[in-house]
Order: sequence, then C-alpha cells, then structure tokens
Amino acid sequence: MTTATPESHRVLVVDDEPNIADVISMALRFQGFTVEAVGDGRSALEAVTTFKPDLLVLDVMLPDMEGFEIARRLSAERVQVPIIFLTARDATEDKVRGLTMGGDDYVTKPFSLEELVARIRTILRRAGLAQPETSRLVFEDLELDEDTREVTRGGDLIELTATEYRLLRYLMLNPRRVLTRAQILDQVWDYDFGGDARVLETYISYLRKKIDRHGAPLIHTARGVGYALRAPRS
Repeated sequence: MTTATPESHRVLVVDDEPNIADVISMALRFQGFTVEAVGDGRSALEAVTTFKPDLLVLDVMLPDMEGFEIARRLSAERVQVPIIFLTARDATEDKVRGLTMGGDDYVTKPFSLEELVARIRTILRRAGLAQPETSRLVFEDLELDEDTREVTRGGDLIELTATEYRLLRYLMLNPRRVLTRAQILDQVWDYDFGGDARVLETYISYLRKKIDRHGAPLIHTARGVGYALRAPRS
C-alpha cells in the first residue's frame, strides 16, 4: 500500500466534520501526501506554524471562526500557503469572497475526491511545489499503471476491457470508501448514462472474477448502498 514519504508534500485538512476530514485525509495519504487534520480555526492556525503545510484544504464553516477569517489572519501575518476552500455554500458571492481573501480554489460539497486531488496537484504545480506524479495506483498486491493501462495482481497481468479498467481505477482512487451505485455510474459511465443500472452489477461480477482469481476478494458489497475496495478480512 502506498505510504507517505518524508519528501511528500504536506496538506493540512481543516474540517469540523470528522467523516469528511477522515475521507479526504485517507485519499490524500493514498496518493502519497503527508496529511494532518484539525477541526477548528484555532487548531488550524497553530498547525500552520508547527506542521508547515504546503497547502490547506479549509472548510469555510468552523465552530470558532470562518475559514475566510483564517485566510485573513494568515495573510496579515504574511504566511503564504495555497488554500482550497471547502464548503456547502455555493453562492457566487461566497466564491468571490473566498477567492479575494487569498483562496486559490473553491470546492463545494458534495465533491469528488478524484477532482479534489487533481485540483490540489494543479495548485501545487502552479505554486512551483509539484512533486513528481506517479502513474501507478497500488492497493494491497493490486497495481494499476495509468501510462501503460496495465493491471497486475501479485505480479500477474490481468486483461481488462476499457469499462472494467475505468471501474477498477475509480475504486482504486477511493480505497476503503463505500461508493454508492449512483456515484459509480456517474463517474464510470458519466452523468448522461440512461441504461439499466444492473449493468454495474454485471461489470462488478466480471471484475471480481478477474481480480479474485489471483488472490483474496478485494471488492466488497455494502448491501443496499454500493461497493468498496477493501483489504481481505482476516
């Protein structure tokens, strides 16, 4: 499993909803970032000093102060760190305020983890901080190379169709996270997909047969919800 290295970039996640902070942190660590998460403004300002992040993912609505106020204080102290505001408020005036307060981007909830990671990488590149990007996604003994589009498990090559590849890639970009059927259909088949939703169950079955042939099951069903890529249960 991919782990952060001392040279990886540091991201401070500031959100008072533990489930959101945990999901973002897990996704970023999987992508090789070093992550620290806090749940209020005061802790965020302290962490900027002690953790010295390369970027902040900053919720606007916090229990003790707005994310905008955190950005204002950092600017007043001449602390230059890229900020992505994260909020459920999508009014145009809020976006304008966030971007004029020193924010580099503004992401509204609900959001795609894949999109958030892409935006983080874009901002780090813009700031001249981009780390070398890897084309490999790794989970347990399963590997997917985005350059060659090769998938292996335990070193054995697995032949996938284009749709199976997109489905597996989406699962590997969101490890351990339960993805709803609607989310998967939106991301893999796109928002305009109007066919029978049973196509997803069919492709999950195809993918399991190919992946599980080389080891313990990794794709698990969350009954009534969707699917998750998880380590084998001992």
